[in-house]
Amino acid sequence: MKKEMTEHTRSRRKEGEKAEGKKREKKETFNLKNKTKEKEKAASALCPAAGKCGGCQLLHLSYEEQRKKKQKQIEDLLKGICPIRQVVGMEHPWHYRNKVHAVFDHDRKGNPISGIYEENSHKVVPVENCLLEDEKADAIIGTIRSLLKSFKIRTYDEDTGYGLLRHVLIRVGKFSGQIMVVLVTASPIFPSKNNFVKALREKHPDITTIVQNVNNQNTSMVLGEKESVFYGKGYIEDQLCGYTFRISSKSFYQVNPIQTEKLYQKAISMANLTGKERVIDAYCGIGTIGIIAAKSAAEVIGVE
Repeated sequence: MKKEMTEHTRSRRKEGEKAEGKKREKKETFNLKNKTKEKEKAASALCPAAGKCGGCQLLHLSYEEQRKKKQKQIEDLLKGICPIRQVVGMEHPWHYRNKVHAVFDHDRKGNPISGIYEENSHKVVPVENCLLEDEKADAIIGTIRSLLKSFKIRTYDEDTGYGLLRHVLIRVGKFSGQIMVVLVTASPIFPSKNNFVKALREKHPDITTIVQNVNNQNTSMVLGEKESVFYGKGYIEDQLCGYTFRISSKSFYQVNPIQTEKLYQKAISMANLTGKERVIDAYCGIGTIGIIAAKSAAEVIGVE
């Protein structure tokens, strides 16, 4: 009888522990859902595309909190391997991107939309103003979107292969003020191109050059091989660490020029160059690091 009572007590205890465990699990799930909702609410208050486009995953945190989080990640990764210094942040960490890419599509009613692909998909999330992108670039993209109907230009449909405009790429010289507009089309034929350029420049006279890039391939790549210059020289120039660089539609050029200058100056300073060294600039793009380091070294080799 005593043994039966003991087993009965154990059984009830186990059932009680299971029930308690389920309660805790439900509470933790509820708390996690609440925290997730709070994060989404905080982020969406700043950007309506938050949580959809896949960017700005720490938008629910203040910039200072983001820096602290990243500092800890670096410390956890490199602890015991090398000395770790404080993250050097930006004074104004908004609208710094000098390269802005917009995908063009249309909604169910056929109205043109532009924005960013939703994370892990090819569904376009409409974006009119991005907190990271140059504000002039966003305004130009908005104007292009508004001109499409009057010029009877259809946006490209990935499923059917019909339509003309696939993407728009804007590059802005943050120091020079020069602006390049790249219209990525599925066909080299651009109807009323002169009038379209005129209408766009009337709204944005600070545009320096307009280029058509033709991408007629079924690919996720943005740019194609063939290009035509509609207006200007087909490139822009910008300054970095006192040097002037020529930037084309396909040039690799750092998207945050303010932080790039800080990074390059710090890297060259810590290299302790004496003027006798040979410097290898690996994956050099248009050679910004190598050119800037050249005055402090005997020789620079850029490898791309």
